[in-house]
Amino acid sequence: MKKLTVIALMVGAVVSGNGYASTSSPSSLEARLAQLEQRLQQAEARADNAEKQIQQLKHEDQTLKQTQESQLAAADIKQKEPANKKTLNLNGFDNLKLYGDVEFNMDGASRSGQLTSARTSDNKNWKPGNKERWDINGRLLIGLDGYRRNDNGQFSGFTVQPLADLHGSMNVDDAAFFFGEENNWQAKVGRFEAYDMFPLNQDTFVEYSGNTANDLYSDGYGYIYMMKEGRGRSNSGGNFNLSKNIDNWYFELNTLVEDGTTLFADKDYHGNHLTNDKNVVYLRPIVAWKGDVFSAAVAMESNVVNNAYGYENAQGVTVDQSKRNGYGMTMTWNGQKADPENGVVANFSTAYLDAQDEKDFSIGANALWHRLELGYIYAHNKIDQFNNSHFMRNDNGDYAFDGAGKYSVHTIHTSYLIPDIMNMPNFNLYLGAYASMLDTAEGISQNNDDTRYGVRARFKYFF
Repeated sequence: MKKLTVIALMVGAVVSGNGYASTSSPSSLEARLAQLEQRLQQAEARADNAEKQIQQLKHEDQTLKQTQESQLAAADIKQKEPANKKTLNLNGFDNLKLYGDVEFNMDGASRSGQLTSARTSDNKNWKPGNKERWDINGRLLIGLDGYRRNDNGQFSGFTVQPLADLHGSMNVDDAAFFFGEENNWQAKVGRFEAYDMFPLNQDTFVEYSGNTANDLYSDGYGYIYMMKEGRGRSNSGGNFNLSKNIDNWYFELNTLVEDGTTLFADKDYHGNHLTNDKNVVYLRPIVAWKGDVFSAAVAMESNVVNNAYGYENAQGVTVDQSKRNGYGMTMTWNGQKADPENGVVANFSTAYLDAQDEKDFSIGANALWHRLELGYIYAHNKIDQFNNSHFMRNDNGDYAFDGAGKYSVHTIHTSYLIPDIMNMPNFNLYLGAYASMLDTAEGISQNNDDTRYGVRARFKYFF
């Protein structure tokens, strides 16, 4: 291209020069030739500059193509990387979450002996006694939750909650691994509580003796059955839970495998000391319907292992005591979803237990309005057999009854929430109280001091 331009300019210069030479002087012709030579040099410089610009554009185009190819290759490699190459964001809701729950109580109770299977202390080593008690107790929970979600809604995660109480003991509240598909199904294994079939609303002082699945039944005292024997969070076993959501319907099957004798305080039942032969397996299926305001659920729980535990009779034969089949229903109205300030939360629950030599029925109702909660629980139980001699040997005489027969338990509980202490969000004070009385019927002799009551101030802080 450069050579063609030069030739064209030379030809044009010669032609022009010939025509001009016929009419001009020699000096003018030399000036013209010098001017043409100058213009030719300028044209040649512009041609060189244009060629350089063309080469530069070609180089930039090649560089751009290489950059785009590198970016596409990097994106393809990143897409093929395994999921565990993703980084965890400590502040991200979908990845890793650290939180805590501080709770301490100031209690006053008439007696710590069990009448209603209510535990009045957070101390895991608490035992029934016969004296009035003023106590400060509580615990500090640190929770760590991990969660990973794919674009298709599939997920997996874990939760672990170490627990330190004010008496110096270290425990674990929940420790579980789970996976599934959001708004569809989930599998969960570990230590945790399954669906609550007897909610107590904003309770502060009506608690079980021990963990949910352990030390629930204290021999010689009234028992309120609330379908929690197979719910989980056991000290001697673990859960495997399957759940499924279909529109407003919720289905759950919880399986609890544990040492069945840990259900009974001191492993005593109907005046006999129990020995464990093999672990029990509780199956606890639940069907629930959940609406915007109203929800309801029905469930059962049953130990499906025969001869899991029992006692040895006078003839040296082991008597099976591991038959336990429970049934329950609960309904909830949650008006606070639509009206957080003036809405009412109300629960109604009932449960029935068909156990070895015992039948238990419970019914309860409670309501929460403007941070004030009030509830009532009624239990009516029948014991078919009771070994007095063994019972007297294992107890110091501070018991509610010592024989077979029927009895009823009446319990009233209440609490009031004072939120945002010192204008600090998530720092709350709960004031609670309960009163419970045993009403014996035919065949049961009872202790004269058959009423229990107590008050509590609970400080609770979430962080």
